[in-house]
Amino acid sequence: MNSPTIKIIVYEDNPDLRESLSVLLNNSEGFELLGAFVNCENVENQVKTLQPHVVLMDIDMPVVNGINGLKIIRQISSNINVNVLMFTVFDDNEHIFQAICEGAVGYMLKKTPAPKLLEAIQDANDGGAPMTSSIARRVLQMFATNAAKPESGSYKLTEREIDILDLLVKGNSYKMIANKRNIAIDTVRSHIKKIYEKLHVHSQTEAVVKALKENIIPNSKT
Repeated sequence: MNSPTIKIIVYEDNPDLRESLSVLLNNSEGFELLGAFVNCENVENQVKTLQPHVVLMDIDMPVVNGINGLKIIRQISSNINVNVLMFTVFDDNEHIFQAICEGAVGYMLKKTPAPKLLEAIQDANDGGAPMTSSIARRVLQMFATNAAKPESGSYKLTEREIDILDLLVKGNSYKMIANKRNIAIDTVRSHIKKIYEKLHVHSQTEAVVKALKENIIPNSKT
């Protein structure tokens, strides 16, 4: 049985790269490019109309940039299940932190080879949090040096929710969690939805960042 086709929108102002991404996605099995745009000026209407599974988002674009576009998508995402994957040249802490806090599910650098980018899009669609390895290391370092006191009790997470959050922190996808805990993937989604509500976050990446930053998971070993 074939997996459902992943529908994608690209936001990229560089015409050559936008064309290259369009060719890659149009010619890769299992992926469907719905549209490629120069900026996020009409992102709300485009996302609502096209309803992509994944948005591949540049940061530095004219008129309305990727961070503002991400914010707009997050504002409408309660009614639309869309995963925003940042695809950028920026590898500094400020841009990474801002993108993650605004709800990006992953962060890939533009030097990423095409096969790895396709894997990242697939991972984002499957509930993962793909990051270029150097970005993942920077994220861990960033929050390790800014760790706060444990606050897990204030969020009133159940033992099961803490367990699932721990598995998310360790990089497990929804499918992997379902297999490891011998529960249905819909049950995993239900638990994760409750975790998001209690932590006041909107994505897996935000949840992982908050768990790391605030030491929410007791004795977690990543």
